[in-house]
Amino acid sequence: MSDWKCSKCGYMLKADQPPNECPSCKEKCEFVDNTCYTPDCPAGGIDKRI
Repeated sequence: MSDWKCSKCGYMLKADQPPNECPSCKEKCEFVDNTCYTPDCPAGGIDKRI
């Protein structure tokens, strides 16, 4: 599973694929994969820089 962030409202969720519509702002948004793949990330695995 990956961590996804809505490019419009910043809503974050964990899923295999991002939804077509954001559950928070109810818009069709681009979701950015903000899963951290580097060892310097905190235990949560979310890249706060994105």
